Amino acid sequence: MTDNGSAWHIYRGEGQQHTDFDRLPPPPPWREFDGEIIATGDEPRHPVRDARPGTAIRAETYRPERSVVEKVNAALYLRRPLLVTGQPGTGKSTLASSIAWELGLGPVLSWSITSRSNLQDSLYRYDAVGRLQDANLRRLSPDAGPPTTSAGPFITLGPLGTALVARDKPRVLLVDEFDKGDIDLANDLLNILEEGQFTIPELVREEGAEPVALTTEDGDTVLVRGGHVRTRAFPIIIITSNGERVFPRAFLRRCQEVTIPLPGEEKLKEIVRTQLGADTLAATEQLCVDFTTARDAAGGLPTDLLLNAAYLYTAGGDGDDGKRMMAGSLIREARSGQS
Repeated sequence: MTDNGSAWHIYRGEGQQHTDFDRLPPPPPWREFDGEIIATGDEPRHPVRDARPGTAIRAETYRPERSVVEKVNAALYLRRPLLVTGQPGTGKSTLASSIAWELGLGPVLSWSITSRSNLQDSLYRYDAVGRLQDANLRRLSPDAGPPTTSAGPFITLGPLGTALVARDKPRVLLVDEFDKGDIDLANDLLNILEEGQFTIPELVREEGAEPVALTTEDGDTVLVRGGHVRTRAFPIIIITSNGERVFPRAFLRRCQEVTIPLPGEEKLKEIVRTQLGADTLAATEQLCVDFTTARDAAGGLPTDLLLNAAYLYTAGGDGDDGKRMMAGSLIREARSGQS
């Protein structure tokens, strides 16, 4: 891809998978990491797949604006998180799936933020109660064998911890709806985003140099030595925000910022065509026009509302007047609710 000065693009956002990630140059010296990659030689315990149904088709049909593609590539080169803002329904979360799908980086790891989210749980969870119960069970059952001496079987890496495990190629991590988090969460992340490492004290206290097997967020097994998790290929972190909070400057300095604009009428038609096909677009062009008008009057409507209406309009054939009226009413009612 060499037109318009885009030969440097690794991520293109054109709905085609490719191997151009291998062209990504080494990171800048201040973003080099040297985590040890310890191969387990085992298959994942469970099939590792995207948690949300329909992720692949959304990723394949996603068409970001050129400004978004530029910022994604800047984040890839600089090994920095991408802070993505925009109104609900503009495709902020889908951007993460699109990057992972196009570059062949595996399923997206997801950390959905709530008011109770904290850094510790995103890194790892230690089941101290489970370990105590296991020890008691083994003492009461002679055939069960001696108590487990390592904390490893009772530790599960969280989504951020899983993303930071040393690999040849990075995982994609979606940190969704960051606005919902505690006000201190952005500051808590500063060192992790800068250093790309963390320590598991429960494992540091154990003697021996042999790596310990840990279960990851998505059911895989990884090896960690000495209780230290240090990345090698810095993860591709997509942090989404609805723009409802002002984040600390130190946090913003560690991110590449991009705003996904509301799609115009022609972009909406392209979305309908890629998601539902050319025949559906031909039958619902006026619906796209009506949606654009209603969205602008209401100050914003999610794009998936248009997709729902277009699907309903043509599902099972487009000859049912009642069904077509219902599809149109979805948009009118949504506009009334936003007004």
